[in-house]
Amino acid sequence: MRAMNVILIQPREWGSNSTHGQIVLGGERHRHIRTVLQPVVGDQLRVGLLGGHLGMGLVQAVDEHSITLDVAFTSPPPAALPVTLVLALPRPKVLRRTLQACATLGVKEIYLINSYRVEKSYWQTPFLEPEAVQKSLLLGLEQARDTILPRIHLRKRFKPFVEDELPALAAGKAAWTAHPVPDALPCPSTINEPCLLAVGPEGGFIQYEVEKLAAAGFRTIGLGPRILKVETALPALLGKLFL
Repeated sequence: MRAMNVILIQPREWGSNSTHGQIVLGGERHRHIRTVLQPVVGDQLRVGLLGGHLGMGLVQAVDEHSITLDVAFTSPPPAALPVTLVLALPRPKVLRRTLQACATLGVKEIYLINSYRVEKSYWQTPFLEPEAVQKSLLLGLEQARDTILPRIHLRKRFKPFVEDELPALAAGKAAWTAHPVPDALPCPSTINEPCLLAVGPEGGFIQYEVEKLAAAGFRTIGLGPRILKVETALPALLGKLFL
């Protein structure tokens, strides 16, 4: 069952600069509210304005087709992690779960990049279409009670990105490449300053790519001797670094 810990409202639905007002919801959100949350008139539901504040919605009416809420947006969303993620494009099925996890954990800037071990077919997946990407991200926001969508950047050529764009992104910041080698530095912890984290594909970056990242200012870190899948390694790294 889908986890909807906050009912997200699109700005186009709200259509107002006010922090208080009434809204009528139908479709998937109504079905979830009616069948899972099962509120009655007078109950309050957690709501959030996408890109804005969180709040509560007082149930005014609910029937088979819609629910009417009296909404007040009163509090900011959770703080974002101070990280720019540079992620080699995962396999399509893993991509959806990874994007959802990133949104849940509070990553707000993600560069999906090419790598030697990224198959060309991955770039053709329908899961990279804007609507599919947003769906994965919204699931993560609903899980975490967040309202701020991560920004996704696609970079299909590794060398031009690492040579021409990445040094400026990393300037004045700590930058790490997560790579399972014996001489990797231990993963830092309790980071509070803006930083960059590069995570490779299944099988890791090749040596050439590690060296190019190092030339852009990235130091190699690891999580120990175990070889982890991307969907396991990424939450472990973010948890170790920030949480």
